[in-house]
Amino acid sequence: MVNAEQPIRWLILVIKLPAEPSRHRVAVWRELRKVGALSLGQGVWAVPEVPVFADGVQRALALTDSAGGQAVTLQATGRTADDGARFREMFTAARSADWVEFLADCGKFEEEIAKEIRNGKFTLAELEEEEQSLERLRRWHRDLTARDVFGAPESAAAAMRLKNCAAVCEGYSERVFAALHATDEASS
Repeated sequence: MVNAEQPIRWLILVIKLPAEPSRHRVAVWRELRKVGALSLGQGVWAVPEVPVFADGVQRALALTDSAGGQAVTLQATGRTADDGARFREMFTAARSADWVEFLADCGKFEEEIAKEIRNGKFTLAELEEEEQSLERLRRWHRDLTARDVFGAPESAAAAMRLKNCAAVCEGYSERVFAALHATDEASS
């Protein structure tokens, strides 16, 4: 996490791509969104100049180059402390939105397992599907944590919610194995 007291340098990416085919613009846009870049306007993006963003920025620049586009990368700090604070607030607000989406998906995960328990669906196939969903949430949490360099307030709740999802999945796993064991005993 970046110290809130020290001024941060930002990378400003100015990207210009041919209008067609649109798949190139979409590929660059997706890469920048994936790394958490802040869109400042059409073709203008910003990320804090910290190592966690370097690979994603390089991929976006390579995609721009391979599409026949042009990119200019600038370093900025803001003319005043207020400018720097505003950038930090905008970036943190974007991370907060990411965390809110993550928390909603955790809720969906918990609801899905509750539904399977209500329906008595205790199969290995369903358990495997739920474990894959939990692993997706874990990867997403790791990615969000890496790019939340200023510490959005929702991050602590997200960590607790992920632990709860893991506990819910573990409880479901125990029910699945108990049901399978009961089935094995009944057939012997």
